[in-house]
Amino acid sequence: MPGYEIGDVDALRAHYGEPKGFIKHKQLPALNQHSRRFIEMSPLVLVATSGAGDGPADCSPRGDAPGFVAILDDRTIAIPDRPGNRRVDKHQNIVSNPQVGMLFMVPGINEMLRVNGKARLTTDPALLARMAANGKPPLAAIVVDIAEAFFHCGKALIRADLWNPARHVERKSFPTLVKISADQYGVDEASNHERAEREYVENLY
Repeated sequence: MPGYEIGDVDALRAHYGEPKGFIKHKQLPALNQHSRRFIEMSPLVLVATSGAGDGPADCSPRGDAPGFVAILDDRTIAIPDRPGNRRVDKHQNIVSNPQVGMLFMVPGINEMLRVNGKARLTTDPALLARMAANGKPPLAAIVVDIAEAFFHCGKALIRADLWNPARHVERKSFPTLVKISADQYGVDEASNHERAEREYVENLY
């Protein structure tokens, strides 16, 4: 839409204005008792990365039992990297550009925790053993040196009514990933369903 694009910071501020009060400086350089507790309660974190230069951006989830993200100290956390599809999109970004942004969520709480910093991949046996699940250590760990942490207001989740069970759709209302793969890539739906079910049972950890 020509003529309506916001193309620089001055135009951005003219349109949205300035944040007020403590909001402008709410970022903390390390975790405190509240952000630590939130991470300990969280079963899900979304991790965003970007490749070097004009490299592709990526955002993908990491989830497990509450507290699965290890707090090494107030400025360092570690996310277990369990078996996946081997695309390693996020990993390729991290080794070329360590900047990451994370969003922690806790079911039933509308507020979220944002944590930004620099990430690195490690296969340190002691750390992986600490994050073992079902007797299996993760393949690697994403260690993040925290630059800032702050809570994000709950407006988005309130608007979405995300935690309201009455708003949850029936699973049959949308195709399964197996069906989508069959339609998009021509794979055999029956054999792919069997393989997917086996993956969920045998390779979850």
